Amino acid sequence: MNKVILVGRLTRDPDVRYSQGEQAMAIARFTLAVDRRFKRDGEATADFISCVAFGKTGEFIERYVHQGTKLVVEGRIQTGSYTNKDGVKVYTTDVVVENTEFAESKAAAGSHEGGGYQAARPEPISAAGDGFMNIPDGVEDEGLPFN
Repeated sequence: MNKVILVGRLTRDPDVRYSQGEQAMAIARFTLAVDRRFKRDGEATADFISCVAFGKTGEFIERYVHQGTKLVVEGRIQTGSYTNKDGVKVYTTDVVVENTEFAESKAAAGSHEGGGYQAARPEPISAAGDGFMNIPDGVEDEGLPFN
């Protein structure tokens, strides 16, 4: 079983593009900063996880999510590779987002800018993904890079 659940904050605004073709589909790429459970030398550390969302989930990300937004992301890990402009093979690991929801209220998100975390009930808005989807037609299937 390939299942991932992450809670973290966007490191910057998502990069949203649309596929070519008759039925253009949103492809949203973003990075989540996910705090590690244990601190090193009293300092909090984080992992930076690359995520990609397709279709309606991608549109939700484009419309409602921005840098600093705390999200709960559910999906699957996908690995791939591609050859870059310099002819070097690049290996990728992404979380393909199937479901997402806000992890805090707007009020708590505003208070985060002051520096501390504040516990809050999650927003009821969420985006249900398209289930276990394959890579859509017209999208490069090896790591999904944007050239």
